[in-house]
Amino acid sequence: MARGWESKSVEQQQEELADQRKPTRAPVAPEEQQRARKREGLLLSRQRLTQQLQAACNSRRRQMLEQALVELDRQLASFEQIKDEPSPG
Repeated sequence: MARGWESKSVEQQQEELADQRKPTRAPVAPEEQQRARKREGLLLSRQRLTQQLQAACNSRRRQMLEQALVELDRQLASFEQIKDEPSPG
């Protein structure tokens, strides 16, 4: 029984050491989290539209999907422009 307690103690010590070695991230502002979620949603929508475009046979449907892709690319580009702008201060 003592051996079981001892192994758990060693395991716990190893986990604590691993936690200490993990790099800590700076907290992210809620606005930045929201922007990241929005960007990720746009990327997923773009991926879905690209798959639909590859499978589309109707020319009107293809045209509609291409226009939607252009709009998503425009929105994604605006995210990149905001990210590249220097912060005031």
